[in-house]
Amino acid sequence: MRKIGTLLLVCMLILVVAGCGASNKNGISNTNETSQKETTPEGEASPTSKVLKDVKVVLDWTPNTNHTGLYVAKDQGYYEAEGLNVEIVQPGAGGADTMVASGAVPFGISYQEGVTQARIQGVPLVSIAAVIQHNTSGFAAPVDRNIKTPKAFEGQTYGGWGSPVEEAVMDSIMENDKGDVTKVKIVNMGEADFFTAVKRDIDFAWIFYAWTGVEAELRGEPLDMLYVKDYAKELDYYTPVIVTNEKQIADDPELVKAFMRATSKGYQYAIDKPEEAAVILSTLVPDLDKELVLASQKWLSPRYKDDAENWGEQKAEVWQGYSDWMYNHKLLDKPLEIESAYTNDFIPQAQ
Repeated sequence: MRKIGTLLLVCMLILVVAGCGASNKNGISNTNETSQKETTPEGEASPTSKVLKDVKVVLDWTPNTNHTGLYVAKDQGYYEAEGLNVEIVQPGAGGADTMVASGAVPFGISYQEGVTQARIQGVPLVSIAAVIQHNTSGFAAPVDRNIKTPKAFEGQTYGGWGSPVEEAVMDSIMENDKGDVTKVKIVNMGEADFFTAVKRDIDFAWIFYAWTGVEAELRGEPLDMLYVKDYAKELDYYTPVIVTNEKQIADDPELVKAFMRATSKGYQYAIDKPEEAAVILSTLVPDLDKELVLASQKWLSPRYKDDAENWGEQKAEVWQGYSDWMYNHKLLDKPLEIESAYTNDFIPQAQ
């Protein structure tokens, strides 16, 4: 959600990227493919030699357990089995949505709100999988603030990042609880993390429980957590999602299928083996707190698929409900054509 404003730069970036050489088309290197060869004792290439296609996937933020399936698919050789050499990269200044929409990289991590905003602006992002089946975000406060209902936001200081969506969501759930959002003091947290901010100058903030909430548990700092989906059905939207762009789907659907087959296996592994998946993520991203990764993975693993038949599936009513909510709260200039915003065509079906 922090990257919405950067989408205004996408149209300019598309023109720039269009002028790039063929070696960067769709974020896939055509001249520097990774050659994976098995050799005989004499040093000659064996009959099983193959050339992998270099592909990048850009994260929405720093690595965390939302991304575990990608790292597992890379570590366990699922991408390689599909003929892909996948590099997981951090977002640039323009953000993941901009990079994917412009064709600088073929795949990325986004969220339903970002895709919705992009589609309304004519940006060709397409969601191809829901990483988590239900919204695990909500408003959190240290228990000593006694914020146990949306109405209790009144008279408190909220720390956010300056998006109009924040106040709209607070207004929506407070209204249902007979609260008044104009009685909430809203400030920008800047670069401060949640734990610093609540000790400094705010009372509550919007967090993902799988990471910040679990970290609070490990710190012994209990929270009151108000999940937004529990107060408004329309706010049970997909966050995060995996995205590509329309041109990628049209030009090379087989690449999208191969990428998603491997990625799906990675997330299924994380569902079935959360402890092993946590070790993989911690090994590949050693800067992460191993204890936090393990605890977060255990909490999140059953929530990737949850009540869906297949991991990654997206429902029309979820896209319709949230986009209608955004339009009704004047966050969109026009209704969203949901049919073009997402697809389940690349989700492997359970056997």
